[in-house]
Order: sequence, then C-alpha cells, then structure tokens
Amino acid sequence: MAVEITYPHIVKEPGKPARLEHHPRTRVAMIVMDYQGRGWSAEEIVRQYSYLKMAEVHASLAYYHDHREEIEQEIEAESAEVERLRRTTPESPLLKRLSALKAQTQRKG
Repeated sequence: MAVEITYPHIVKEPGKPARLEHHPRTRVAMIVMDYQGRGWSAEEIVRQYSYLKMAEVHASLAYYHDHREEIEQEIEAESAEVERLRRTTPESPLLKRLSALKAQTQRKG
C-alpha cells in the first residue's frame, strides 16, 4: 500500500514549481538557493525574510530533500535563463555610466 507524503505549507501543482501556500510568489527553490548558495541557516532565512515562518522554511527544505532532482532542475533552468538574458540584453545607460565611473575611480586610486 502506497503512502502519500504531504508537506505542510507547500503547494505543488502539476507542471508548476513547488511554492509556499501562504506566499505564492515564494518558491521552494528560492529558499533552497539561499540555504545552499548563501549558506544561510533556516534561522537566517527567517531573519532575512520576516514574512516567513520557521515551519515554512523547514517544510521547504524537507520538500527539497525528498524532491532533490526536481528542485535542482528548476534552479539550473533559472540560472541558465539568467545567463541567457545577461548575454542577450544590451547594457543599460545607467550601468554603462556606473562602469565608466568605476573604471575612472580605479585609475585615480
């Protein structure tokens, strides 16, 4: 007999990323990226995002550990999209001015 595992605070609809029930714009992958990429503990994630509850962060991490491949594919796809946009989007005038200012400051220093 199969046992269905549920994750309190987590909503997973077919074809969509796993997300928090009460914060639909917060995906499990976002919490995992802070946990792994920034090295933040669950306590630090709650401190940085005051709208989150500790139980939501722990539920997200539990979901990740049980669905590692799914979440890692989502993170990989998002990283690839960011890199594609970085390569194909022209540099903004503001960024050009800031880069020039930085170069000028480095030459003086």
